[in-house]
Amino acid sequence: MLRLVFPPAPRVLRSPVAPARLVQCVSEKTAECGAAWTSPGGPQGMAHIHDSDGSSSSSHQTPKSTAKWASSLENLLEDPEGVKRFREFLKKEFSEENVLFWLACEDFKKTQDKKQMQEKAKEIYMTFLSSKASSQVNVEGQSRLNEKILEEPHPLMFQKLQDQIFNLMKYDSYSRFLKSDLFLKHKRTEEEDEESPDAQTAAKRASRIYNT
Repeated sequence: MLRLVFPPAPRVLRSPVAPARLVQCVSEKTAECGAAWTSPGGPQGMAHIHDSDGSSSSSHQTPKSTAKWASSLENLLEDPEGVKRFREFLKKEFSEENVLFWLACEDFKKTQDKKQMQEKAKEIYMTFLSSKASSQVNVEGQSRLNEKILEEPHPLMFQKLQDQIFNLMKYDSYSRFLKSDLFLKHKRTEEEDEESPDAQTAAKRASRIYNT
């Protein structure tokens, strides 16, 4: 009598569970994760927010990103790559604290837990607004802020100061950024990529598929 011998079933290897923070970051919008900030020389408690040295490869850049950046400051700040390049430019002008403060306020407004809100409010105050701030921003009304109001924070407590910084960037540093070598270099790179043979071949292939 013939006996059929079957090989043992293969073992299934289970992947380790990803950390909760990683899952959360991946599930969030790219702009929200990529456009976060870390204050230079600020409290260590801010290390949970992404920091960038401004370096990035062109592969991370979406087509026509410079056109999006040039359309408005709002669009630039919604693009993680745009935020990196704008920060890189502001570092050279010694005013990076402006965009870091704006980003910190955006992150603060999304905070719902009261304890976390108190911690972040104190971090923002100590880093950007107090007389001993390591990266102090120059805004009207900051002298009226004190640590007492940090005990009862609310999402819009920094809104007026954030708007001042936004307008300062919009009518000052942002216009210079669009004329800077850094921005123009990226714009030329995009134009060269569009004119490359590979890009033209892909465009022709797409055109043929569309017309069939």
